[in-house]
Amino acid sequence: AGAGAGAGTITGTGTIDDEEEEDDEGDKGEEDFGLGSDDDDSLHELAILHYAETIAPRHPHFPQSIADIAKFILSDECKSIVILAGAGMSRASGIPDFRSAGGMYDTLNPDILTATEDERDDMRIDPTAVFEKGLFLQNSLPCLEIKRSFILGTQEQTWKATLAHRFVELLHKKTKKLKRLYTQNIDGLEGQCNDLPRRKVIPVHGTMNRAACELCGTEIDFDTFCDAVRTNIKDISGRDETAPKHSTPIPCKLCGSATVKPTIVLFRSPLPEEFFKKKKKDLQNADLLIVIGTSLCVAPANSLVYHIPSTSMRVIVNNERVGRGLGIQYGDESKRDYFAKGNCEEVLLNLMDHLGWMGDLQKMDHNMLPEDSLKLLREYNASK
Repeated sequence: AGAGAGAGTITGTGTIDDEEEEDDEGDKGEEDFGLGSDDDDSLHELAILHYAETIAPRHPHFPQSIADIAKFILSDECKSIVILAGAGMSRASGIPDFRSAGGMYDTLNPDILTATEDERDDMRIDPTAVFEKGLFLQNSLPCLEIKRSFILGTQEQTWKATLAHRFVELLHKKTKKLKRLYTQNIDGLEGQCNDLPRRKVIPVHGTMNRAACELCGTEIDFDTFCDAVRTNIKDISGRDETAPKHSTPIPCKLCGSATVKPTIVLFRSPLPEEFFKKKKKDLQNADLLIVIGTSLCVAPANSLVYHIPSTSMRVIVNNERVGRGLGIQYGDESKRDYFAKGNCEEVLLNLMDHLGWMGDLQKMDHNMLPEDSLKLLREYNASK
């Protein structure tokens, strides 16, 4: 959900929020390091950090429960919080999963896309080729045709921000301790949280709710881009009767190249510069890292786990134990890691209750919550 498109590239400064931050603001898979086999420096660093974990003292505020985590968040000892989020944060929104059986990659039909036969052959061999930078620069239409419903659905808010997103929003609004949300999701749902400033969010793999030229980096008004998608790009699902029968390119108004797209990171593209620029400074003074709904198998996003100071607390909100290869400890050996096992929505709703934020959830427009989140909220309230 959300994180699964194959994700995207931000190649120019136009997609990066240049606003400076105030200094006082405060799928279960095979587990691995998320590192290449030739990444000796990173492996050496992990070995050192693993050793440091074994000799480090137990965290003075080591939590035994969700209530203890809430108490630590509200305490003076906790001044800076970083969050790393994955697909689990957005699952309740109902966004289609591209990677699982029956998903987009599994059912991709290159024959209905606007492409040459050679390009179609590439996609038959590897469906992810539709999101590769080389193909996009050569022919942007297949990518935009695949993404058409996702682009327009993002603009129309077909999918809603979940309770997990609202937790992050309230964390900033109520405590001013949120340093940054690093999200691996491309869905842009955090953009629906009006009290969560854009500068507080780093979309590690880009985001669907902004648009820019892949070639020159010029940012484009998202609504203007969506209007062009609506009139220029055919609907391969056949559901939109107003869509054109044939796709035509969307040129950049500055450079003229037909390489305008959402600011998702394409395959074979670098991650946003802001990720590397902000990460070190954000982590060096963090008192708490909250990991939400991610397998921690994808580098370099998973590096946040072992770059946070050894004196910082780590809370893992997930159905499965993850990140052992990155130094996260579970059970009796854990000295600073708390495993909040369960569905992200349920765990974070419980945490918000202990933080005293249920009144804030009740006051919000419940039409802005996805059906699954709203149902959970009602059931939780009824059980009390």
